[in-house]
Amino acid sequence: MKKIILASVFAGLSFGGIAAAQTTVVVPGEVKTYVLEQSSPSVVYQGDLVVGTRLPDTVEVYTIPDQPTYGYVVLNDRRVLINPQTREVIEVLQ
Repeated sequence: MKKIILASVFAGLSFGGIAAAQTTVVVPGEVKTYVLEQSSPSVVYQGDLVVGTRLPDTVEVYTIPDQPTYGYVVLNDRRVLINPQTREVIEVLQ
């Protein structure tokens, strides 16, 4: 009986990890193109630039016309797509 319960718990945890890993955001190509064409100043940032990082309020997020769900910043000379509502990194472009 213990083996069945442990197997069930392990299977549930395994599938939960798979579901969490599938939260990838697909960014439209025109958003990436727009961000790569902009000449915004770069800001020095000391933290990690990885997907999911929440940026502090001191970092100015630029808006993207006709794309309210995306914003961007240039940190350490790298263009970074941001969710403007949560200020979380969506993707590091360069």
